[in-house]
Amino acid sequence: MEFLKFFKKSLPVLIFMFVFSAVSIFVFYKIQTPKVKLPIINPIDVNPRLVDPSVRLVRNRHKIKSFNMIDQNGDSISALTYKNKIYVADFFFTRCESICPIMTNYMTQVQDAYKTDDEIMFLSFSVTPSIDSISVLKEYALKNGVIDTKWHLVTGNKKDIYKLARQSFLAALDKGDGGKQDFIHTEQFVLVDKQQRIRGFYDGTDKKQVNQLIEDIRILKKEYKKQ
Repeated sequence: MEFLKFFKKSLPVLIFMFVFSAVSIFVFYKIQTPKVKLPIINPIDVNPRLVDPSVRLVRNRHKIKSFNMIDQNGDSISALTYKNKIYVADFFFTRCESICPIMTNYMTQVQDAYKTDDEIMFLSFSVTPSIDSISVLKEYALKNGVIDTKWHLVTGNKKDIYKLARQSFLAALDKGDGGKQDFIHTEQFVLVDKQQRIRGFYDGTDKKQVNQLIEDIRILKKEYKKQ
């Protein structure tokens, strides 16, 4: 009986202590757990050799500029094709026998990880557009398991492509004018968000970095869900 009396008197205190402890543990956990959010990358944050001098000092609000290209199916592809999409971009050429086959293989793996996710797309610019015609791109796409509705391999005006690489995607070493002697050869995968902002760079020949890209896409998707 004495125990029950003590328990009844102490119940409010015990309840308070329990609630206080639970709240304290929750707050401590939230403080100790860092918010996972990908950075928004601007030209000032990148190796200057990868950035065209005209945008090298830009500190904020950098976005991928509009473009108009033709893909492996002969369809017109523009920035509107990627409106409200998260996408991964790279620069390649079909005759490449060094890094491009590795990059294409890894890009296919990223594509397969998001095969049924309409929010995620892919974009590959040919750096030898005069050679990579629509038919050549189509053959390459079929050979490498490209899903036409998700991944566009594009060709177009060389100067426009090279300008995009240097001024928008920040993915090309050294400056150039997109002329005959100019040649871009980069292993970079570039993660772009729905606002056309760069959110990450990844070595497209490195399995660990490609796995990180797959994970970072998930993080970016969660960011949009919270908005």
